Amino acid sequence: MNRFLAALALLSSLYTVAGCASHSGTACCAGDSQPSATASNQAPLLDKVKALAGTWEMTDEHGQKQTAAVFTVSSSGTAVREVMFPGTPHEMTNMYTMDGSSLLMTHYCAIGNQPHMKAAAAKSSPDRIELKCDSVTNKSSSGQMYMGDLTIVFKDANHITEQWQSYQNGKPTDHNPGFELTRKN
Repeated sequence: MNRFLAALALLSSLYTVAGCASHSGTACCAGDSQPSATASNQAPLLDKVKALAGTWEMTDEHGQKQTAAVFTVSSSGTAVREVMFPGTPHEMTNMYTMDGSSLLMTHYCAIGNQPHMKAAAAKSSPDRIELKCDSVTNKSSSGQMYMGDLTIVFKDANHITEQWQSYQNGKPTDHNPGFELTRKN
């Protein structure tokens, strides 16, 4: 029985190490971490996104109001989930979290890839957060389009603009949708 438990412990530790290895073969669970985000790190970035909690509307191309986004604070205040166009066939999710003094966002796109973006506190201002592409996962080809940049402009507590920039073959495209959002509640 002791040999069985020892073997199980060994397998468990090997599984844990293998599970933490990234695709490049380096361990992602140890050694390469950023210092935790402090309250002063979060204030200019994640706290701005947390303040968006609620439902946001926009006017569509037919002049009709539609729910454009729902922001929800999660994980004991350490993450924000944004659901874009909830309940529609093109619903998408954005997850905002901190890594040290950088705000990270992963965009779970309706086309199936996941752009990972980053904003540094030093490069943002009180009225805007500029997220720039850091990497993209699950691209079906090297030339597949992806949303690479997002700038959130805070006009006031009830009005924001989300300005997106898409890329294809590593270059900006003419597809750069902007959404004017108004807080519903």
